Amino acid sequence: MRERGFTRRIVAVPMCLLALATIYPMLFTLNVAMKSRREYVLNQFSLADHLTAANIADAWSSSGLGRYTFNSIVVTAGAVVLLLLLGSMAGYAFSQVTFRGRKWLFLVCLGALMIPFQVIMVPFFRVLGQVHLLDTYPGLILAYTGQFLPFTIFLMTSFYSRIPAEVVEAARVDGSTTLGVYRRIMLPLGRPALLSVGILNALFCWNDVLISLLVMQSEQHRTLMVGVTALRGQYSDNIPLFAGGVLVAAVPVIAIYLFFQRQITDGVTAGSTKG
Repeated sequence: MRERGFTRRIVAVPMCLLALATIYPMLFTLNVAMKSRREYVLNQFSLADHLTAANIADAWSSSGLGRYTFNSIVVTAGAVVLLLLLGSMAGYAFSQVTFRGRKWLFLVCLGALMIPFQVIMVPFFRVLGQVHLLDTYPGLILAYTGQFLPFTIFLMTSFYSRIPAEVVEAARVDGSTTLGVYRRIMLPLGRPALLSVGILNALFCWNDVLISLLVMQSEQHRTLMVGVTALRGQYSDNIPLFAGGVLVAAVPVIAIYLFFQRQITDGVTAGSTKG
């Protein structure tokens, strides 16, 4: 027991340091956002003399963050719905439906996980331009769907592979079609995985800057993360105001992590085991 306690203390040290390294930037940003411009210039690392949310309110009202937040909500919600629908269907097909070339097609989907977006960025931009989807909500929704669909298919296939084949066979004996099995059996049983994958995809889409910056070229269609990035140049002499914008963008992500920690962990580990 003493050896175990000693081992836990040793492991706890780097974990505490890692936690501190993660929490400190958020606390530092919060402290800067509570300062006036004068306080920040005089001492960047001192604690704020008076706690005020003026910079956060100014960043929201004067920088268009409300419009950017709406844009992010629209494209994130649309992309997550498409990803869950297509990913769950593909996961069911790859795990429970027998068809020619199933393994090779699944390997192609896995191979897509290894291709960075930067490699396909130029042809991707040209294709969206040719079909007139640049600077539109559908264009960015389809871009997110294509980028994160292989990841979704992989996790949903891994989850559905755990469902005994007898369950599917029993439903087919009762007269259910392939679509009926998917709707009556796979969707209800796959709710935990769908929730986990949906949260992860929502975080991916919400935090994205590169794809959104490439697709949404006009200022009115910017997503929140792109809008906050633009604040750095617009308010380069007012760092507290920029920090307020960063907090506005970070609050939804932090809230999701706090409320859905278990689901996020389950989603990350969904494909690590089988059986």
